[in-house]
Amino acid sequence: MTPPSFPGTATTLLLDMDGVLAEVSKSYRACILATCHEYGAMSITHDTINEWKTRGGCNNDWKLSLDLINSDPNAKKEGLTYEQVVETFEKYYQGDKSTNTAGLCDLETLIPPTSVFEEFQRRCKDAKMAIVTGRPKKDCMKFLELHKIDKYFPVCVVMEDGPPKPDPFPVRRACELLGVEPSQDVIMVGDTPDDIRSAVAAGCMGVGVATPEGAVASESQGLSFDAGSLCVAMKECGASCILKPGFEDLLKAFPKK
Repeated sequence: MTPPSFPGTATTLLLDMDGVLAEVSKSYRACILATCHEYGAMSITHDTINEWKTRGGCNNDWKLSLDLINSDPNAKKEGLTYEQVVETFEKYYQGDKSTNTAGLCDLETLIPPTSVFEEFQRRCKDAKMAIVTGRPKKDCMKFLELHKIDKYFPVCVVMEDGPPKPDPFPVRRACELLGVEPSQDVIMVGDTPDDIRSAVAAGCMGVGVATPEGAVASESQGLSFDAGSLCVAMKECGASCILKPGFEDLLKAFPKK
């Protein structure tokens, strides 16, 4: 496949976290599945989660877990509250001290090499880089600090800050905090239709990236890395292109200093 071409005039880089920076197939996705199964929603599989993410409107994994449970006619959902689902999800994600069980968050890994961030920082005018994520602030900062990349991101727009993607608020808020106007020179990189819809609605360029597990699944079937349903959906939502995991090709969008 021909690598994507860019005009080379981009000034600002906004990055989603899960599936873009953090490999989360064994953490967040696994927590959704475990939470659903704890309440008897055994029909929910990784494919089900992927289907819902493809449709969009699923940026909050706590709410998605509750919605998935409610979608299963055999689930134990009578009287089930959002708060209970959050508590169950967090037990799996953060770990359970009462049983000395480690959290699945420990299985997350950094997708791009650190050298990519160093090069983006050199190319981004005045280090205009930010995180735009649906994660709670504490989980966002924990991951950035653990992998020693927090210094590259002076701005992080997180769950607590306002309406989630696909609302344009998170992208616009990141631009505001960075002191830039939303435009096609501002690139928002995400792995779901919600990310792209948010970028486009904010007046910025939406660029999709295939998740590592999604790319492997497609290529194992002899298909292009971007043949999966999430990638197809991002294209349909207006993604300028779809990049391979790690998004190193995106460097071409930024002029060398």
